[in-house]
Amino acid sequence: MSEGAQLTQAEADHRYDVFHTDCPARDVVDHVTSRWGIWVLISLRNTDLRFFELRDSIRGISEKMLAQTLRALVQDDLVWRKVEPTTPPQVTYGLTEFGQDVGAPLTDLFDRITHRLAAGAP
Repeated sequence: MSEGAQLTQAEADHRYDVFHTDCPARDVVDHVTSRWGIWVLISLRNTDLRFFELRDSIRGISEKMLAQTLRALVQDDLVWRKVEPTTPPQVTYGLTEFGQDVGAPLTDLFDRITHRLAAGAP
């Protein structure tokens, strides 16, 4: 299986050792749980965004890091990318079905944390 590719059914039936450095699933997990990968998936959970809208929604991320993170998530089939043939090109990003599946528990985690903080719990 190529690095960063989504698992096929035959490969999904195979058990992966995610603790092994050569495990292909480990690359996807590393991209999802990277410093910025989580924030990209959470930002795209309810809507598709253009590059600069996504950058503005994630405070503190540089354009370079956003581009690198998006490239990895698109390669992993978690995020789709659509380029409008305009001048300058308008690029829109959204979650694939796989990205929605992976992002759901992250969104739940984010919602639980923010709900607890809003309730004033330490």
